[in-house]
Amino acid sequence: MAVSVDPLVVGRVIGDVVDMFVPSVNMSVYYGAKHVTNGCDIKPSVSVNPPKLTLTGKKESLYTLIMTDPDAPSPSEPSMREWVHWIVVDIPGGTNPFRGKEILPYTGPKPPVGIHRYIFVLFEQKGPMGPVEQPESRGNFNTRNFAKDLDLGLPVATTYFNAQKEPASRKR
Repeated sequence: MAVSVDPLVVGRVIGDVVDMFVPSVNMSVYYGAKHVTNGCDIKPSVSVNPPKLTLTGKKESLYTLIMTDPDAPSPSEPSMREWVHWIVVDIPGGTNPFRGKEILPYTGPKPPVGIHRYIFVLFEQKGPMGPVEQPESRGNFNTRNFAKDLDLGLPVATTYFNAQKEPASRKR
């Protein structure tokens, strides 16, 4: 009998970035027409701008979204783990991040070497956020500690994609 293995475990998202959790909200992420599914490949040139992201969730609830890269600067030596790409709080359930409050502006993937994982982690808030300070640096961010500091608990949804440096275009 085949055993179903969670792609978040296989991709080491659970472990490197978040602890085991039970998803309770559907989150859809699209870069243009490309739907982000766990472990899919997205080119950095396609992900320059923030993705279209929709979530179900309870209409009366608010959510926090974090996008992070645990493989910075290189998957074999992630000395800057994690590199945070985007933080949005107070996202109303059933909407998208643009209805929330951006704490850290989106920056697209720019993997210098190797294949990097880019992870979207969604948390349900206990209530509206007061002032939330921007991290001092994008490098050495820690999703678990950020969630703990804001009393967010475990994630309610997460998805990730892989990206690697694109070859420079050749001029003729």
